[in-house]
Amino acid sequence: MPITIAPSILNADFSRLADEIARVPSADALHVDVMDNHFVPNLTLGLPVVEAIKRCTELPLDLHLMIEDPDRWAPAYAEAGAASVTFHLEAAQAPVRLARELRRLGAKAAIGLNPATAVEAVGPILGQFDMVLLMTVEPGFGGQGFLDLVLPKIKALRRLARAQDLALAVQIDGGVSLETIERAAAAGADSFVAGTAVFKADQPDVMVERLRRAAGLAHREQP
Repeated sequence: MPITIAPSILNADFSRLADEIARVPSADALHVDVMDNHFVPNLTLGLPVVEAIKRCTELPLDLHLMIEDPDRWAPAYAEAGAASVTFHLEAAQAPVRLARELRRLGAKAAIGLNPATAVEAVGPILGQFDMVLLMTVEPGFGGQGFLDLVLPKIKALRRLARAQDLALAVQIDGGVSLETIERAAAAGADSFVAGTAVFKADQPDVMVERLRRAAGLAHREQP
């Protein structure tokens, strides 16, 4: 799978969001966190803002739903034009049915796992998804430190995907920077969500390319 970098707008300046998005034209996608203050202790944005973002960028939207009851709400984000919709295993009632519905609506289906959730929990249904997102921080807030304890999970997930002969993207979200991305890529991750590292950089688009290059070098060195 190719290396992809998806800057997270959670760390952008929301008062000038269109301008912030325009600062990362070489990104592979734009990561949009939707939080409901129930599944996680934070409240961000919802469907109307996602629809507005869609109108101001050509970048694919990578939606990450950290919400309760994704079975009810996730399809609307696919209908709004999201290229990919991630919902959490810990919150979904019928993950296979939801994944199939998202695909039917034209979005890639992805499933997220919190740091404490073992990758084996998603093993039996792995083939229903285009991507698995592993949280490398506790979900809810940007700017947290990378949890190295997730590195063995990345390796385990990559082994599961290979054993099932799946072309599965492995995404990590949380604490991604030039200091951490190589470790994650060497473990088997190929899709990276970076918020603070990108939007707090003096030249966000240059940082996107630096992250992509660092991950690519480490990824090629996998055993």
